[in-house]
Amino acid sequence: MAKRVVVIGGGIAGIQASLDLADMGYQVHLVEKTPSIGGRMAQLDKTFPTNDCSMCILSPKMIMCAGHENVKLHTYSEVDSVEGDFPHFRVGIREKARRVNIDRCTGCGDCVVKCPVKIPNEFEENISKRRAIYLPFPQAVPRKMTIDAENCRQVTSGKCGVCKKVCQAGAIEYDQKDKLVHLDASAVVVATGFDLADVSVLKQYGLGTCKDVVTSLQLERILSASGPTGGHLVRASDGMEPKKLAFIQCVGSRDERMYKYCSSVCCMYATKESILVREHVPDINSTIFYMDMRATGKGFQEFVQRAEKNYGVRYVRSRPANVQPANGGSGVLVSYETRGLAGEQVTEEFDMLVLCPALVPSQGAPELAKLLGIELDEDKFLKAPSPRHPVDTTKKGILICGFAGAPMDIPDSVAQASGVAARVAELLEGGA
Repeated sequence: MAKRVVVIGGGIAGIQASLDLADMGYQVHLVEKTPSIGGRMAQLDKTFPTNDCSMCILSPKMIMCAGHENVKLHTYSEVDSVEGDFPHFRVGIREKARRVNIDRCTGCGDCVVKCPVKIPNEFEENISKRRAIYLPFPQAVPRKMTIDAENCRQVTSGKCGVCKKVCQAGAIEYDQKDKLVHLDASAVVVATGFDLADVSVLKQYGLGTCKDVVTSLQLERILSASGPTGGHLVRASDGMEPKKLAFIQCVGSRDERMYKYCSSVCCMYATKESILVREHVPDINSTIFYMDMRATGKGFQEFVQRAEKNYGVRYVRSRPANVQPANGGSGVLVSYETRGLAGEQVTEEFDMLVLCPALVPSQGAPELAKLLGIELDEDKFLKAPSPRHPVDTTKKGILICGFAGAPMDIPDSVAQASGVAARVAELLEGGA
């Protein structure tokens, strides 16, 4: 009987690790807490430094993963318990009730069209609304609907039932319950990714109080053709196309009061986004406020130079101290100090401001670490105690890859995911 590996997290790192392990002949159970695999990469419009379509890279891997004979997907599920030691773990997986029979659901979307409930869409970073029954995004895998029980009128009060009436496949099951699955595993891989830090607490940057201040991930969704604006760059205050755009780097990161570490990717994705907005709005002018330019990957420095030379991106080495709404409530006023011997305070008006928040371990990572019996480092990432084995944790047989262990970009996450698959094979075949 093939040895079994549980992979926690269905982002690009978890998908790659699952594919590699499955190709080696191991039985893989991929656990993802949201209704679809894909993770953060699914939210991105393009990837740096090539500006390739993110979903064009990710979607084939998602389909391969779902269709692989050695991979079992547990979407809309969470690891509930882990007992035992290497190589004999007993893992409990809670499959949350979708209230939709996934064997019958065809993903047609008739139920979504008729649902009367609208709530903020978390995949679109709350820029737009979704229904109480929904598909997370157009390329979701599996392409099955999910009922948000907390907001479904039929579930909460028994006063709707529209989706069941229009579902010709008979897939709606309002009384569906959570299911607890237990299985034996030889190893566990954690690839839980990252979240954005809540930088609305940093009042000086105006997020939540200035309409035309957005996060970098919100901008990704605005620029995406499948996003809430159909790929049209518009600002929230008046729906107008901005002509002068600013980015502020290191919002909450490299900060003693919040997160001391560098989030690794912000310099490059801000550069990428400044290029992309120029392609959407040819006469736009972009300014990036930064502390230090950390373009350390292959082709990264050339990417920055291309942004300056070919797209007119202005880089200002300064950390803005204050952001306020401009006159009339549209646009923002950014106050910053110029560098040099005669540094002075400058206030400049922009049509729209993009904040680049600290990227932090995914919500629930500390609880998961406790459940698994592994340690965190001082920055709350999962700890790899030995440089010799950077994907090992403090407990043998439980391994990490991607942003769960340290800040890194997509290529590094994919490379480490393949590395963790090789390390699992090494351990399971008797290596030290």
